[in-house]
Amino acid sequence: MSWKQVLFVSCAAAVVLLAILQEGESAAVRNSDDVAADKKQNLKSKIFLPDSEASNFFKRRGKRSPKSQDEINVENRQKLTADEQRREYYEEQRNEFENYVEEEQDEQEERSREQIEQWRQWHYDGLSPSYHYQRQNI
Repeated sequence: MSWKQVLFVSCAAAVVLLAILQEGESAAVRNSDDVAADKKQNLKSKIFLPDSEASNFFKRRGKRSPKSQDEINVENRQKLTADEQRREYYEEQRNEFENYVEEEQDEQEERSREQIEQWRQWHYDGLSPSYHYQRQNI
């Protein structure tokens, strides 16, 4: 055999071998690209509708078509729950502020009472009876 025939036979054998190996699939481990492709296909089937269903969806409800009673009921329930949550939040804020103001007023009263008491003790001359006896009983 000449070297041309040897080269031709070896190239032909390589081509046949590559074709067989390319067609065969390994049974040991699955390719991660295949898994990703399967996941994408599942996501597409969950998100996108077939053409017939999509056209029916747009026929059922146009932009200016009236809402169904179920949609109206759902929206009203959502508005009512949002209003209730808002009302509860503002009521809680108001109660906290009222408690804060009440505590501040009590502290201010206590401070002013103590100052008045100290002033009276300091300026008492001992001639007139103590101011305790001058209080009117209520």
